Amino acid sequence: MGTRRSTSRTPLLDRDLIAALPKSDLHVHLDGSLRLETLIELAKERKVKLPSSTPDGLRKLVFKRAYKNLPEYLRGFEFTVACLQDAESLERAAYELCQDCFAENVMYMEVRFAPQLHVNRDFDIRRVLKAVAKGLNRAKREINRHPQIKDGTLPHFECGIIVCAMRFFLPVFSEHYKAYFDAMPTAPREQIYSLASQELARVAVQSAEEDGLPVVGFDLAGQERGFPAEDHSPAYQYVHDHFLGKTVHAGEDYGPESIFQAITDCHADRIGHGTWLLSPNRIQDKSIQDKKGYVEKLARYVADRRITLEVCLTSNQQTLPELRDDLTKHPFKKMRKARISVTLCTDNRLVSRTTVTDEVVKAVETFKLTSRELKDILIYGFKRSFYPGAYHVKRAYVRSVLDRMETVFSEHGHDVRMKVR
Repeated sequence: MGTRRSTSRTPLLDRDLIAALPKSDLHVHLDGSLRLETLIELAKERKVKLPSSTPDGLRKLVFKRAYKNLPEYLRGFEFTVACLQDAESLERAAYELCQDCFAENVMYMEVRFAPQLHVNRDFDIRRVLKAVAKGLNRAKREINRHPQIKDGTLPHFECGIIVCAMRFFLPVFSEHYKAYFDAMPTAPREQIYSLASQELARVAVQSAEEDGLPVVGFDLAGQERGFPAEDHSPAYQYVHDHFLGKTVHAGEDYGPESIFQAITDCHADRIGHGTWLLSPNRIQDKSIQDKKGYVEKLARYVADRRITLEVCLTSNQQTLPELRDDLTKHPFKKMRKARISVTLCTDNRLVSRTTVTDEVVKAVETFKLTSRELKDILIYGFKRSFYPGAYHVKRAYVRSVLDRMETVFSEHGHDVRMKVR
């Protein structure tokens, strides 16, 4: 299916072209991106009861094209997380995710998940991270033996781990979280959330520095409303002091002030979603009188500092009612007009039933992107990645991606090279 009408001067930006282009995914949750067949198999082996034992049944009952609300969207994680409680299942999920991404020419990805959701009595945070890293590294070795990568036609495949803390959790979320409540039954909940994120930050740094795992970043996920990022500032200060990348889910179900908090209290290099960055009417902090001015200054700051927004179009459509029937209402176009650095991501390949190619096709169709605009968006994903290597190595890698990108565009009739005047 073409994404733009072709004329003698403008070749199609069609799905075949988009699929062939090297892409990245900086915002993809491991527990939201299993293969359905794998989920069914793991559930059977681990005695996890699913609403259906067939892919079609699960798509109808759980992993839908459209959801009524956020709780319905999140229901699938109950089943995926329950099936990912041991090293073997986590390794397999990570390995298969890499293979699925490479199949559509995603050459760089940062897999994020909350390790504390997978901890049990015999399986601590460090072992959880080692299991996921083992799956990623196995896939990486196999993929990079591909003939087109070995002969230099394709850039090599690279991946990293982003460790997620949770803004909010309950004892039923996992044995590990329950232990916190049992140990401190009278403590304020925000204190428990903060201590859990600090523990995770310490282990993330240990895993990167002592175990040599590809832990490249730290994230904060979960409901924004009522659970401010500032509670987790000690954890973010710790990973900041140890030079890990920082990203925060913000501006997804709360206003621009949530994004400001992520930047100021958590040193965020990137923002997960950031949907309402440019929406003065979403501001709920009553101390902000000049809402329009506040948004203009915040957007200017984000753009100037190249704080990249990890945009997930399909996920936003599924969880935000105002976007469900008309994606043109998504502020992606305004973000681009404000010269904000954006990259397109899947969020959850299974739960949102999407791929990076799907997300890019959707953006091209909805916002009428030109080939050069598309090139800029795709290259941002590589430039603003938390690449697990020295800066000069990253620059060479991005150059190889750019060369491949320009070759693919050229093969499809698009000249996206910079014009020298």
